[in-house]
Amino acid sequence: MRILFFTDHFKPEPTAAASHISERCALWAKWGHEVTAICAAPNFPEGKVMAGYRNAWRSVQMDNGVRVVRVKTFIHPNEGFFLRSLDYLSYAISAACFSQFEPRPDVVISSSPHLFVGVAGLVYSGLRRLPHVLEVRDLWPASITATSAMKPGLAIRGLEKLESMLYRQATRVIALSPSFVEHMCSRGARRDRVDVVINGANLDLFRPKPRNEALRRQLGLAGCFVVGYLGTMGLAHGLENAIDAMVCLKGKAIKLLFVGPGPARRTLATRAKELGLDNVVFVPPQLRENMPEYWSLCDASLIHLRNSEVFESVVPSKIFESMAMGLPIIYVGPRGEGAAIVQKCGCGVVVPPADPRALASVIEKLAGAPTECRFLAENSLKSAPQFSRERQAEKSLESLEKAGARRLHE
Repeated sequence: MRILFFTDHFKPEPTAAASHISERCALWAKWGHEVTAICAAPNFPEGKVMAGYRNAWRSVQMDNGVRVVRVKTFIHPNEGFFLRSLDYLSYAISAACFSQFEPRPDVVISSSPHLFVGVAGLVYSGLRRLPHVLEVRDLWPASITATSAMKPGLAIRGLEKLESMLYRQATRVIALSPSFVEHMCSRGARRDRVDVVINGANLDLFRPKPRNEALRRQLGLAGCFVVGYLGTMGLAHGLENAIDAMVCLKGKAIKLLFVGPGPARRTLATRAKELGLDNVVFVPPQLRENMPEYWSLCDASLIHLRNSEVFESVVPSKIFESMAMGLPIIYVGPRGEGAAIVQKCGCGVVVPPADPRALASVIEKLAGAPTECRFLAENSLKSAPQFSRERQAEKSLESLEKAGARRLHE
């Protein structure tokens, strides 16, 4: 099968979206499919093109059997509304235009957010009369208003209409969380055309490994119980709650390790400094292949979401990386899909959001309970295979095949 994948993000960007899309594409190529990804020059989240790349009108390279076509976009850091919107819109225009020069595929897939990626896929598939599969990784614009990035108004209503149009026009829709389905159907998606494909982790990359004691000492973590938050520090995560929890743990042999990029990173680091917290450590963003080294420094993983009903439906990909690394999980967020997975697998503790004292209490309890930590860690590792990247790639491929079969039938 010939697959054309529209995605604003692709490796080597240090984001979950870039990783799980590029890894799935590589698996499809390995399984004999012809895969082309239409993406931007890697620049997220700083808004600067990474070394070795350029923001050219069009460039082509092969990566793990995947034909990667990068198109020129207006590049801006992941902050601010107007200029970031121009960034998104420029991708849609460039991708829709330059994709016309690509060989005709059998099926088109686009992965949101943002919604303009779906627009590019819809335009291309419409002009070529091809099946279009829309993958929904996050509910836009609901998550935008939930983080107060935008207030309800004309712009949000416009995005809601765009969201509904994309759902209605898609041949099939892939939802990364079961809880997305009701929302999507209320916006125009047909239930019989929605496939739920839970995210996963690359089990070849993320697996238990010996702790790097030298790196632990270098980061000032030696002799401490280390809770790690590894990944993007975004507005949706509400991580100021974790900083406040560490105030309650001052003077104890417990440290919080942050590794990754994100629009909230600078604010969090400033807050920790203002509070005089020497038990919070920030490490710059790392290449994805180096992340297991930093996971190995941790005694427990922190998954954190803001207190909002919208995030009840979210399933953070860090859950699956934590499982693959064999770590106990501290899940902070509204009770929903993510919390249910952690509880069902018996691999962690669920903590109510916006309650720093409750979070501090759970961390301190785990730090003094090595037997419980080992039990949770074992359950994490046992649960990991059911959330592998291969499984996710297989399920996604089934959705693409259904879309292609439906178009042939019509």
